[in-house]
Amino acid sequence: MTSVKDILDFLDDKAPLDTQLDFDNAGFLCGDAAAEVTRVLVALDITDGVVAEAADFGAELIVSHHPVCFTPMKSVTTDDLTGRKFAAMLKGGISAICMHTNLDAAPGGVNDALCAALGAENLGLLAPEHDTMSRLCRFAEPMEYADFLAHVKSALGANGIRCAGPEKRVQLFGVCGGAGADFIPDAAARGCDAYITADVKHHQFLWAGELGIALVDAGHFSTENVVVPVLAGWLRERFPALEVKTAASYKQPERFYV
Repeated sequence: MTSVKDILDFLDDKAPLDTQLDFDNAGFLCGDAAAEVTRVLVALDITDGVVAEAADFGAELIVSHHPVCFTPMKSVTTDDLTGRKFAAMLKGGISAICMHTNLDAAPGGVNDALCAALGAENLGLLAPEHDTMSRLCRFAEPMEYADFLAHVKSALGANGIRCAGPEKRVQLFGVCGGAGADFIPDAAARGCDAYITADVKHHQFLWAGELGIALVDAGHFSTENVVVPVLAGWLRERFPALEVKTAASYKQPERFYV
């Protein structure tokens, strides 16, 4: 028998929970640690649709990247967007394990998966003196700017991308899945032609021109969803008797009108 705790212990070994950032709420967030698991649904986010899909699949466990909640809850009711997810999971006998910033930093986790999805050589940490997440990457050959943008959008399955800075050829670049714009200066300092991340703010787009680096905001979903098949693969390899499915009921939420 495979229990929720067995899976939690395995994932903790792969991406230690004690490495998560202070603001985070990764770990075992819902359910019964002793419950038997025969089917697992893996997703980036635990949405209403993902909970319903898990129930339809007969999954006893959802493994997600983003925590279903970050802040303490004073009540769990179906009138609340988060509460109704907890209520539905508990009613359906579904547990939840969420692996967030610990998975961003882990070997083979979000940022290694992002570099791999882009088809680049992984040169290790972008800013090893103060960051465990961002990565330094290199294409085998320089890529023309327009081709680079098209490649990022296609490789990550993004609905669209935002960009700023010089339109230069790109070979050496940095990545940080999710909200990693604080590391733009680090990428520039390492001599990167470009930097790929998400959730870039106005003043950070201005940095791109001032630092002379091509900046690409490829979206939070698209820069992190690359880890979902990795998680599923880890679980299939370690627990071959489990049925493991990647969720099909969620997608990049934002669209672009131009």
